[in-house]
Amino acid sequence: MTEELWYKNAIIYSLDLETFMDSNSDGVGDFGGLARRLDYLHAMGIDTVWLAPFQPTPNKDNGYDIKDYYGVDPRHGSSGNFVEFMHQANKRGIKVIIDLVVNHTSDQHPWFQDARSSEDAKHRDWYVWSKERPSDWNEGMVFPGVQEATWTYDKAAKAYYFHRFYKFQPDLNIDNPKVREEIHRIMGFWLELGVAGFRVDAVPFILESPAPGKAKSKQNFEYLRDMRRFLQWRKGDAILLGEANVLPKESKQYFGEEGSGIQLMFNFYVNQYMFYALATGDIAPLVEALEATRVAFPVSQWAHFLRNHDELDLGRLTDEQRQKVFARFGPEKYMQLYDRGIRRRLSPMLGNRQQTELAYSLMFSLPGTPVIRYGDEIGMGDDLSLKERDAVRTPMQWSDDKQAGFSKADKLVHPVIDEGPYAYRHVNVENQRREPDSLLNWMTTLIRLRQECSEIGWGDWRLVDTGKPHVLGMHYSWQGSSLLIFHNFDEKAHEIVLNLKESKEAKLVDLMVKYVSVADEKGSHHITLDAYGYRWFRADDISHLMKKD
Repeated sequence: MTEELWYKNAIIYSLDLETFMDSNSDGVGDFGGLARRLDYLHAMGIDTVWLAPFQPTPNKDNGYDIKDYYGVDPRHGSSGNFVEFMHQANKRGIKVIIDLVVNHTSDQHPWFQDARSSEDAKHRDWYVWSKERPSDWNEGMVFPGVQEATWTYDKAAKAYYFHRFYKFQPDLNIDNPKVREEIHRIMGFWLELGVAGFRVDAVPFILESPAPGKAKSKQNFEYLRDMRRFLQWRKGDAILLGEANVLPKESKQYFGEEGSGIQLMFNFYVNQYMFYALATGDIAPLVEALEATRVAFPVSQWAHFLRNHDELDLGRLTDEQRQKVFARFGPEKYMQLYDRGIRRRLSPMLGNRQQTELAYSLMFSLPGTPVIRYGDEIGMGDDLSLKERDAVRTPMQWSDDKQAGFSKADKLVHPVIDEGPYAYRHVNVENQRREPDSLLNWMTTLIRLRQECSEIGWGDWRLVDTGKPHVLGMHYSWQGSSLLIFHNFDEKAHEIVLNLKESKEAKLVDLMVKYVSVADEKGSHHITLDAYGYRWFRADDISHLMKKD
């Protein structure tokens, strides 16, 4: 069972090929470069890599506008380079999951080009059309302020086509059984090449049935169950990791009855309240968010993250809460995006090492699978002069050599950060490997700690009342083993008093420093937490050694 549910205790590393490592000096990252850096990931303790889209693309949207699902974009190498990379990853025990982007294609895709040609075209019904301009043609945009419509007129087709995202990304008609068959074919192709599953892009939009002027389209969860069935038939332990920024009450449908939907889903809801807690020190909304997102079925699990390749979306917070997070982490308008989020990387946003460690310790300790964004392990910065979400998509900083050791080319896919405190001369892998107290070495230790704490992935959890409004306490138990983890969101130190007499947890062993807390005669533990401090304890039952009252 544990082998089949490998994702329960995995550490996922998210990267984009084009900005990770360039092996042929053309300024764009590729599979050859990534293969060379697998030892770096393996040494850090990463066991799963999630790759952003790398298929052939006009590349108007970071590769999410795909024009051929069955290949590799020439900028990144060939299908042969992909297979060689998979071989190298397998040798190191690293699993690979890839983006499955099937709610839309590029407008350059042969399917769409054919669909435009006539009403009788083979692929006409593979997309969503309207002869008249729909009444809701400029509603429901994913990128408000940047995107102008969701229905666009195509002169060749003599009709309007639907696009939930940009106009160069026409939506596929998932209601068409032939489209669903093709999605299975795409999944089957990459599974045969060895991938361990898919990060499914924009899941809610795959499930909707858009129609002109409809107020709200229904969600077809049977499509998701169908994808899951096909996945399990082809590869029993493969997974679907869903991107669905939905309310907690809706998430049960995505996981499915008795876990029949997607196995893993990003917890956007908790993510937003994590940043609220980091910004204000108030943990009450975070506590509510954690309870609201409890998972009922044991094969289903949340994926927790801090930052990803998009903006930090704060759309689920109240206006007042969002303004508090903006004030602390993105006070200037140019730091914000789409009227709902912040387009900064984690380290410059938090502004200090203490809170960066607190944030990562917290994320790794939450019930679910942790996902790290490339570069965050060294505290990379952002380039806010780049447009929209490109601010957080700068090349990986490997060394203080020219172009941060990413490439020997003069012109890169995105410029490296070469000014300020986050410039590659100050922040890079090579320097931090040599510094015992670097963020990279701290992160490597945290990853090892998390892998040793399988109670988090497998066990039952409950929140612990610490008696302090700024201190979050969590208790995990699994197969007779227990963990207690505390995080202090306050800028002041605190002491908490815990009485664990009832659970007979009389001895707490600190997993990060050499320290053991033994309960006093009342059964109480006195635990101190520094400002923005965190403590991980394993609990031992030593009641049989204690004198009876």
